[in-house]
Amino acid sequence: MYSDLLYETAHTIYEQWAWWWEGSNKRDELDRAILAVSMVILAIFWYIWTSMKSRTGMAPLPPGPHGLPIVGYLPFLGTNLHITFAELARRYGPIYKLWLGKKLCIVLSSPSLAKEVVRDQDTSFANRDATIAALAVSYGGLDIAWSSYGSYWRTMRKVFVREMLSNTNLEACYDLRQEEVRKTIRDVYANIGKPMDIGKIIFLTELNAVMSMLWGGTIEGEKNSSVGDEFQEVIEKIIEIIAKPNISDFFPMLARFDIQGVERQAKKLLVWVDRILDAVIDERMRLDGGEGLGMSKDKERKDFLQICLELKEQEDTASPITLTQIKAMLMDIVVGGTDTTATMAQWVMAELMRHPGVMKKVQEELAEVVGMNIVDESHIPKLQYLDAVVKETFRLHPALPLLVPKSPSQSCTVGGYTIPKNTKVFLNVWAIHRDPELWDDPSEFKPERFLSEPGKWDYYGNNLQYLPFGSGRRICAGLPLAERMLMYILASLLHSFEWQMPKGEELDLSEKFGIVMKKTTSLIAIPSQRFASLDLYA
Repeated sequence: MYSDLLYETAHTIYEQWAWWWEGSNKRDELDRAILAVSMVILAIFWYIWTSMKSRTGMAPLPPGPHGLPIVGYLPFLGTNLHITFAELARRYGPIYKLWLGKKLCIVLSSPSLAKEVVRDQDTSFANRDATIAALAVSYGGLDIAWSSYGSYWRTMRKVFVREMLSNTNLEACYDLRQEEVRKTIRDVYANIGKPMDIGKIIFLTELNAVMSMLWGGTIEGEKNSSVGDEFQEVIEKIIEIIAKPNISDFFPMLARFDIQGVERQAKKLLVWVDRILDAVIDERMRLDGGEGLGMSKDKERKDFLQICLELKEQEDTASPITLTQIKAMLMDIVVGGTDTTATMAQWVMAELMRHPGVMKKVQEELAEVVGMNIVDESHIPKLQYLDAVVKETFRLHPALPLLVPKSPSQSCTVGGYTIPKNTKVFLNVWAIHRDPELWDDPSEFKPERFLSEPGKWDYYGNNLQYLPFGSGRRICAGLPLAERMLMYILASLLHSFEWQMPKGEELDLSEKFGIVMKKTTSLIAIPSQRFASLDLYA
């Protein structure tokens, strides 16, 4: 992956200067020798300059591999950054530096160092290190995920958490989530005995539930279905483009050339999303007839789009919300609320199929708690063993193995070393979750480890040994909804059906690195009916 990136860079530079080299064949050999020597001297000075930077200021830079002049450590990264970073930590310690092109990166892989960043100096490290692609697909960083820390981000997050994810609103939207989950159960039942893509099943369930909560009752029938299909395709491409290594991020001086076309691709995706969201917003405003924005068919509950449009119309608001900001938040919710949940549900199902004894315990707990009934969200708090299974899966397969990279707004000292302003800071959660000094048998799938002290473990970053969603100010804003939906969908699928691999196929648990860590291959499984009563599938 990164070797391809270097090849593209070298090839592009060669093409840019090919005219000179061809012309120089006709020039004096001395001119070419002078150029070659000058380039070597320039590389040496660059190397000395980067080395000297660690000797300035109150504390040195962390240790780390030297890499090569100009390109730094890029040629040696490989495709699985979380594993490469863990191996480097064993050599250089839990905090080290490496240069990726012109970008200085610091990697942290211990709870004590994580505490310094997400707790002790949380405000200083509250900025994201947004890539060019991430900024392009988030309307220039106007969303919650990629915007810089400050009053704008606080306002946007407050609107999202207070209006969309408050307990009152989540409870009011339960019927929408229930409808989508039960629709999924009916669809699976109609395909009993046939191989099904687990990830796709859960992705579409989550997508439909989220869209219902965002603008439910606005787009109906076939139009709503087509919007869902389009979003599924665009979300997958957005996740892929954000994770793609981009020369422009490592060598800012080359950004204007967009050598790989990453920025152009990202902007095309944004045009696609814009078209979908504009259609949804226009439809809502048309139905409202320009009066009383937000009054949908359901007078008892306002969806998120209604609330945002009402805020937009409030002229007395100090910082009124624009349509672009509304679309940025909508995209955050759709992208963040679907792909990650579907990915984690697929990992949970894969681990359960790999460990049939654990699967049996989960289904026994469901039989005891739920009985011969349809799973309801009220059952979720009682499913302690399933909760432990999900937490153990997040430990072994964190959705974001390096979280979202941070960038300090000022130079800071962490672990006795200087982290300069605007450095790219990775928290290697994958390595922390598999550290043998922190976990017994860290490579083994043991849900019971989360049962002994249930109050010790949660998803909110209170225990810095376990950070699947991060911690501090920039912890995942959609966590309350993600936790509910993941448990609800899994409990429903596991209670209603038995699941087996297609005959002759082996279970693959290999990882595919990205900003979201997915299975290398989709999980395909065959459902069979668990209960004789058809009421559970109606």
